[in-house]
Amino acid sequence: MDQHTFNTAAASFKAGNIKLATKVKITNPGVLAIGGLVSSILLSTTVLVWVLTSATRRHPVPTGLCRGC
Repeated sequence: MDQHTFNTAAASFKAGNIKLATKVKITNPGVLAIGGLVSSILLSTTVLVWVLTSATRRHPVPTGLCRGC
């Protein structure tokens, strides 16, 4: 059977009378998978911002009218 090494992370948060604590154990391939998910989320956010601001790049006249806004 294949032995995996685990990476462990712990976090705690306290606000007033409420305390939250968690501990996570994950393997190296799991860390790689999470890194891939985070990078894809960041890339998709960049694409969304690019698409949503395309009207401003295509139409400079309305953009110039609102410079003092």
